[in-house]
Amino acid sequence: MRYTVVIERAPGNLAAYVPDLPGCVATGDNLDELLAEIRAAIEFHIASLRDHGESIPDPLCTAAVVEVATAA
Repeated sequence: MRYTVVIERAPGNLAAYVPDLPGCVATGDNLDELLAEIRAAIEFHIASLRDHGESIPDPLCTAAVVEVATAA
């Protein structure tokens, strides 16, 4: 499955969350570390859902980057 991950800059690191998996979050000092951590968090989250007999949410969210002009 492919889940959308939202990445935010925080003071001193990066943070990420998965809108389709509430509570699934991770942080990292750089992008490579963050992506490894959120991948592990997603796998752990899905394993926990399975262990508790809960359904695995289908990935429904998408994201886009939109450019806009700013006033000078």
